[in-house]
Amino acid sequence: MAIILLLSELIPCLLIGYLLGRFKENLSLTISRPLISYGIPISLMGILLKSGLELPLIESAALALVAIGFLMTILYRLPSVNNLIQNRTLQLGSAFGNTGYFGIPVSLALLPDHALIYSIGFDLGATLVIWSLGPILLTDPSKVLSSNRYWKNFIKGIFSSPAVKGLIGALIIHSSPWDEQITDLLWIPSRVVIVLALVIVGMRLSWLRKANLSRIKNQITSIKNALIMKLVGLPVIMLIISSAIRLPSVMREALVLQAAAPTAISILLISQAAARDEKEATSLVVFSTITALISIPAWLLILRL
Repeated sequence: MAIILLLSELIPCLLIGYLLGRFKENLSLTISRPLISYGIPISLMGILLKSGLELPLIESAALALVAIGFLMTILYRLPSVNNLIQNRTLQLGSAFGNTGYFGIPVSLALLPDHALIYSIGFDLGATLVIWSLGPILLTDPSKVLSSNRYWKNFIKGIFSSPAVKGLIGALIIHSSPWDEQITDLLWIPSRVVIVLALVIVGMRLSWLRKANLSRIKNQITSIKNALIMKLVGLPVIMLIISSAIRLPSVMREALVLQAAAPTAISILLISQAAARDEKEATSLVVFSTITALISIPAWLLILRL
């Protein structure tokens, strides 16, 4: 029943986006810019305040960083793995999922209410990293971390990150005497942003209409390793970590399902802003989203065996 509820929330948003994308191809770009600047910080503020700024939030964020950091280290440092996924955009897409705009609806639909804080923590940790390091990794080809330019861009990326803005805003509101009232007001806009992000993903699906079977096969071939790493590799890493430290079952389920989320729309938005590897990013977001409609219910069944 929970899986049916999840699909009933996701599929209409993706379908609406697909239909809109058929009539106006560049609409996703028009919507994504204000979504990054204003929507994501507001959404994070609302969800953070709703779930509560408590210790489990920090613990989940830290575990997300450990799992993602481990995967990124493998992708960058192990030649055998690096050779499988050499494209930097696809490497990022292998490690960062659509946790906020796909994973959170998954948590709300499939898990108990108290699991939301774990899902939010994972999302916060991943979002802080991708919006801080992602633009730098895709726009600055230099790998020399000691350069002044890198650290200047890194600091700029941190403070311009929508996730940091959302976290700062949530902390300010949380310390105010109007905490509860503002939290209630922000919850609906937060859900609206989630819907808009899913609609944007649906808009990107519209390119399938123009693609012939041969092109689709080529696209899948070019991203298959990144696709497998995202939907199977990262959740396996998260499952191993959570089992090794014996997390409570609800927390383990929340973190693994977040790790199993399809490639983040953030990767697509960042690649568009950097004018780099947009086709690869689009393909990975599209096909991972479609596949996740099957793989996430499968992961839930595995976790509850």
